[in-house]
Parts: sequence; C-alpha cells; structure tokens
Amino acid sequence: MSTESTVQAFRASLLHFHADPAFTADAHTWIEDGLLVVEDGRVKAAGDHAALLPTLPPGAPVADYRGKIICPGFIDTHIHFPQTDMIASPAPGLLPWLDTYTFPTERRFEDPAHGRATADFFLDELLRNGTTTALVYCTVHPGSVDALFEASAARRLRMGGGKVLMDRHCPDFLRDSADMRDSQALIERWHGKGRAMYAITPRFAPTSTEAQLVATGELAKAYPDTFIQTHVAENQDECAWVGELFPQRRSYLEVYEHYGLMRPRAMFGHCIWLDDTDFARMADTGAAISHCPTSNLFLGSGLFDLARADNAGAPVSLGTDVGAGTSFSMLQTMNEAYKVARLKGSYLPALRMFYLATLGAARSMRLEGTIGNFVPGAEADFIVLDPKATPLLARRTAHSDALEETLFALALLGDDRAIQATYALGRRVHERGAAAG
Repeated sequence: MSTESTVQAFRASLLHFHADPAFTADAHTWIEDGLLVVEDGRVKAAGDHAALLPTLPPGAPVADYRGKIICPGFIDTHIHFPQTDMIASPAPGLLPWLDTYTFPTERRFEDPAHGRATADFFLDELLRNGTTTALVYCTVHPGSVDALFEASAARRLRMGGGKVLMDRHCPDFLRDSADMRDSQALIERWHGKGRAMYAITPRFAPTSTEAQLVATGELAKAYPDTFIQTHVAENQDECAWVGELFPQRRSYLEVYEHYGLMRPRAMFGHCIWLDDTDFARMADTGAAISHCPTSNLFLGSGLFDLARADNAGAPVSLGTDVGAGTSFSMLQTMNEAYKVARLKGSYLPALRMFYLATLGAARSMRLEGTIGNFVPGAEADFIVLDPKATPLLARRTAHSDALEETLFALALLGDDRAIQATYALGRRVHERGAAAG
C-alpha cells in the first residue's frame, strides 16, 4: 500500500475573507509570505510560511508562487453557457437581443455534440479567467445540462446549472411545457453527485405561464436544497411587460414570491429596478442578488444600486452574464461594478469587490465553509494572481503602497492574463502559458 503523502503546499501571498468588509473591520486575512496547505483536495491550513513549513510531512511538494497572490477561486453567480458563441452581438435592447441572437443560438443545442463542444470551451474559458464555480443557465434541452455537468465532472469542478424553463413568448422550437419530469430527472441524475449542483431555472416570468410557474414552485419545494435562478427587473420595458402579464402582483419580484420561488439558494440576476420593499423581501427570504454590471451596461438596462441593497441587508454577489455580459473575467466585472457604483454616487473598494467574487458569492449561495475562503476543510479551489502580468500592471503595482492599491489595480487593469494558475480541489486545471496538469 502506498504511503505517499497527499499533502501539498503553495507558497505565495495569501488573501481571503471571513466577513464582509463593508460591515466588518478586519474582514480579510492577508499574509505577505504565506503557505496554503492542501490535503486530499481540501484546505488543511493557511498561514505564515515560516510557521507552517515545519509542519509539512517529509517530501510534501511545495509550489513556489512568491511574488503572486493566492486567493479563493472566483464564483460567477449568473452566466449562460449556450450564449458563449454570441457574446458581443449588437442589439438596441434586451428584448430584441433575445429574439435576434439568443433564441436562434440556443436552438443549436438540439445537437448533443454541439452542447458538449460548447461546454468544454465554456469551462476552459472560465478556468482561464480564474472562475472555479458558476451558476449556469443551460437551454430547454436536457442534453445541454448533461453536457455541462459531464464536462465539469471531468474537470472536478463545483458547478451549478439547470435546464431553462419557458412555455410562452418564445419560438416554437424552444417552447417547453409545465411538465417538470425532465427537470426532476435531471435533479435526480445530477444534484449532489460529485460536485454538481442543480439549479431550477425559469428563464424569466414573461416566458412562463401560470401553470409552469406553479409547477416550478412545487418542484422547488420538493427539492429544497436545489438552487433556483432567474432574471428580475433587468430592463424597464421588461418590467412594464411583467406588469401587463401579472397585474394582480405588486411587483415583478412578487411574481416569483407568489409561486414559492424566493428562498435560500435562490439567485436573482440584475435586480436593477427593484424598490425598497423588494430589497427587504430579498433579505427576509434569504434570496440573493447577482449584480451583472457588464451586461447591464452593454444592453443599456440601467445601473444597479448596491448601496440600496446593502442598506436592506440583501445578499449580493457578481455575475458576468455572458453572453450579454462582455467578458468571462471577474476582474473585468469588478471594473464595471466599480464604475456603476460611482455613477450611483457610492464607492466600491477593491477589498469589497474581491469579497463579492469569493466569500460573498459563497454566502449568497449558502456554500460558506465549502468554497469561497481558506477555512480548514473547505474545498481547495483557488487561483494565483499575478500583479505583474502585463507591463502596465507591473509598472502600476510596483508603486503600490497598500494591498487596497494592488487589488484595485488588478480589478481595473486585469483580465485573463492576470490569472497565473487555477486550481480545483488542489489540482491545477489551468496555468498561463502551460498545459494543465
């Protein structure tokens, strides 16, 4: 029997969070010369290199990333993998964009081979950008869900996703029904198997009949540990449309609450046009917000009010929303989130941006302790950030006097080139300029 140690260690500066820096002083841990110790794919310890090095078993490998920053892998809480091929498609707004590009692109997922090829590219692109977990929209085709989870299992990733539900106001070739048997079968096949997490996925209220929304709520009640994901209050024309379709409901968000779709592990994309009552209901029900700034700016949907959500105590995270979002990079998403906050009259520090993309997202998904930071026993999903990845970054960070400055430069100037390496369960799944190991 082999006695080879399963312990491995990684030397770099370490950054992770134990609280939200917007509300808690000293919410982060920063270790200039740190050591992340991993055993059997989980965090064993994270601390000072000099203190932890003597505790390693003889022969344990130590990867040397000095000069770099190790932080938890990014978590993208709103993204559409079928829309990979239509990113950067021009349209005057959300609804014509759906009709012109989204629906025809999603039709191609009738072909399982197309689904698997897209899933492989999609996940590799996430890893290249340092994203180790995402909540992913598939298409109405059950095979698209299989493609996503098969590809993520091959990479040992913690990934959430689900079959899109829509049975009206969409092309016939994508029209579903109120029958939940396909979704139930997918839940039974995938949810909790390995690192797969199923997300019940009504596209948005206008594309679901009352019968489908009722059935969706019943499915969510039957499987309370699944996730729920959908869109809400993204665009003013969309909000007006919902008001016409559901005149008896006080607000767009209340449509989902009425059908039992607001609960912990429910993730609502955009939330731009919510009112104070809506934000309070988010906080009260444990549902969460995915702020998607690159998409909101691209489609001209509006500016999300992070300060208003914070005041209500609503959980917030970040989503790229590819393909309306214009980048797979969470660093670029932070960049746009910062600018949106400024336009709304508030300031978003870099530490808060990195929190929202790591522990904040894990908390929004009710996965704290599993992913999002380096507490002992957490799954060892992490990235290696290179503050000198480009000549401009190197020049700027050479003059940084504080961690906040370095992180701010990474968020505002960084992209996939700033990701030196990505690890899932302690195994390298991407390294810049090298084959995955």
